[in-house]
Amino acid sequence: MAFPILILTPLFFSLFHLFLAAFTPTDNYLLNCGADTNASFFSIRSFLGDSSRPGSAFLSADRSVSLSDPNPPPDSPALYHTARVFPGGSSPSPAFKFRVTSKGTHFIRLHFAPFKAPGFNLVSAKFGVLVNGFSVMNSFATNSVVVKEFILKIDDTLLEISFTPSKSSGFGFVNAIEVFSAPNDYIMDQGTKLVASDSAQIFGNLSSQVLEPIHRINVGGLKLTPFNDTLWRTWLVDDNYLMLKGAAKRAWTTKPPNYQNGGATRETAPDNVYMTAQEMNRDSQELQARFNISWGFPVGSKRVLHLVRLHFCDIVSPSLNQLYFNVFVNDYLAYKDVDLSTLNFHVLASPLYMDCVAESDHSGMLRISVGPSDLSNPSRANALLNGVEIMRILNPVSSKAGGGKKNVIWIVVSSVLGSLVLLSLLVLCGLCLCRRKNNKTKSSESTGWTPLRRFRGSSNSRTTEGTVSSSGYQTLRISFAEIQSGTNNFDRSLVIGVGGFGMVFKGSLKDNTKVAVKRGMPGSRQGLPEFLSEITILSKIRHRHLVSLVGYCEEQSEMILVYEYMDKGPLKSHLYGSANPPLSWKQRLKVCIGAARGLHYLHTGSSQGIIHRDIKSTNILLDDNYVAKVADFGLSRSGPVLDETHVSTGVKGSFGYLDPEYFRRQQLTDKSDVYSFGVVLFEVLCARPAVDPLLVREQVNLAEWAIEWQKKGMLDQIVDPNIADQIKPCSLKKFAETAEKCCADYGVDRPTIGDVLWNLEHVLQLQESGPLDKPEEVFGDVTGSGTARQGLYSGLNTERDNGDGTSGIINSTQVFSQLMTKDGR
Repeated sequence: MAFPILILTPLFFSLFHLFLAAFTPTDNYLLNCGADTNASFFSIRSFLGDSSRPGSAFLSADRSVSLSDPNPPPDSPALYHTARVFPGGSSPSPAFKFRVTSKGTHFIRLHFAPFKAPGFNLVSAKFGVLVNGFSVMNSFATNSVVVKEFILKIDDTLLEISFTPSKSSGFGFVNAIEVFSAPNDYIMDQGTKLVASDSAQIFGNLSSQVLEPIHRINVGGLKLTPFNDTLWRTWLVDDNYLMLKGAAKRAWTTKPPNYQNGGATRETAPDNVYMTAQEMNRDSQELQARFNISWGFPVGSKRVLHLVRLHFCDIVSPSLNQLYFNVFVNDYLAYKDVDLSTLNFHVLASPLYMDCVAESDHSGMLRISVGPSDLSNPSRANALLNGVEIMRILNPVSSKAGGGKKNVIWIVVSSVLGSLVLLSLLVLCGLCLCRRKNNKTKSSESTGWTPLRRFRGSSNSRTTEGTVSSSGYQTLRISFAEIQSGTNNFDRSLVIGVGGFGMVFKGSLKDNTKVAVKRGMPGSRQGLPEFLSEITILSKIRHRHLVSLVGYCEEQSEMILVYEYMDKGPLKSHLYGSANPPLSWKQRLKVCIGAARGLHYLHTGSSQGIIHRDIKSTNILLDDNYVAKVADFGLSRSGPVLDETHVSTGVKGSFGYLDPEYFRRQQLTDKSDVYSFGVVLFEVLCARPAVDPLLVREQVNLAEWAIEWQKKGMLDQIVDPNIADQIKPCSLKKFAETAEKCCADYGVDRPTIGDVLWNLEHVLQLQESGPLDKPEEVFGDVTGSGTARQGLYSGLNTERDNGDGTSGIINSTQVFSQLMTKDGR
């Protein structure tokens, strides 16, 4: 991630740092590239023009071009008004050379601010960057100001930085370069955990890695610019990364930190980072006393190792030994029962940091959580976090020969390979344990790629109701050539959707069957757990209201899933945000009933059942007859076995639809799907997103907002205007009650999906038959007794869509067959 150039923070935060003792690095090179004059940056550092004298002392050869911006923006720094351009065709490439007087860890910052000048348009540049022969950037291009930073250990007396155009006719450029020594022990090898499972291992040779900072976050505080930092870094706020803002509360102090020998220093992080924090919001009435604060950080790269540095300073406790908490990284326990008082030599408000190495998940995210430990006093349970740094661990590739550089390459590569081997062994051990325990233990999601097993039988039969197929994967195989032909070689004009797994294309098979083709990132195994989950589940079950798997392809390192094509697309596109005409109220009810039937079959169609884990309006698809089908089973999990109440697992799902109890306890049940479905019901009724951050605070979360109106008896005021005059009051009342109960805070208070299905059928009957004098007495409630429901079953008829465009009247036995049979439960 690039660091944007930010405006100055408020003056009272900045002035404090004017009086700090500045860090003086041994090596300190600041170059204003392409200029013959010096330029200041943030009024605190002077960059020397690299053309200030003939034959620049830093450039190895005179095969570059000095370029000036003819029309510089009036508010841009002078540092970005010039650039050094490196045209292609030069061999060897010109390089900046810096004499290293103090070997060890160094910072390298490269500033890129493209502009258009005679002969060159820097926006069109595409190039790579080598540092002592290591490729730290590849095929880089930008149309805005970007600052790239790298932290690496320099063992030579000379540091070379070269810019290599991607094409011989292309060029590279740079506006400014910073090279300076890092403080001693800025990156340490001892004690860094590799958090890849619940039992953390030690990661070695960290100081020999090349690190690229992706995020620097001042948790609970304001933006900090280089003016506020002795190492001239930029720190952003954490607001956009909090997964549940209501779980956190800002904390701050006006007293400077109590620095101790052996702890953090002002070079580790600025004072302002340690003077602000996020702590548990124990004032929230919606959360229990024990919950976690969680942040989600996108890092771009999937399944890549990162150094995670967490900053702590206890500014919330009135005295020592009152704060105990746990730290989780990617749902794994990284640090247990953290007691900052003990770690900081029994000095309150003394800063420290903790390092660990973790792998980004399949979606390119890193999640960090803090929460109270079992040692916490229940009346004072708390947790906090002051700052976060996330640095990608690069695996450099050398393009030069040389003994010294080869040794450095060997150190880096061997360390990374050693870590990967360790991870592989951990995964293999985990898989063996899972098989021996019948999948009762948690399995790692970073499983290695193995060919899919072959089974007997056929899975091509299509049934209108639920069946569990005994067939396997072999007959579901589709050749890559057929898929390639059916999508016109994955023509971008055929893209109908994009998700975390990859792009979805409209296509056709040899028999002209229309299909939707979901293609994982070519050549990558990043989405392997989702790929296997979809095939495992959909190859064994068939239901009219579940999207059918037509086949899959695993040739040529591809992961491709082929589904039946759903002409009308996702439910969401028929509610808001598209040009599709809005669905009528009756159509919406039928869609909800269809989705509930599919979800009910998932929950009850086998002894363990299946928990979908990602129910939302984009995962409910409509066919040409507007029949709803539940889709996307990549996050699905088997339900608890008979002697269990839940499945313990890391939190997965989508913001706005996520069960708060599942989020707090990391215990998954089928009631988690019920909560998500309740949000969908409100989404259907109100035609707005589950989460809309652009709205005022009380309206951001749809479920919370709708329930408030429901409690006031005024839900009709926020109903979608397109259907407001179509809904009969009795139908709206029962629908709203159903949605509200689905979204109860605790799973025990929510109905089963079977009860929800029963109530939605009831809502449709009310809509079609008109208001009743005493609907509650006649029809009971979603949590009513079985006797009350039996009374309804005996007299209820409803309309059925036969799937061929016709409809008929069927009796209660047919409607509720899944609810009333032993197999269904």
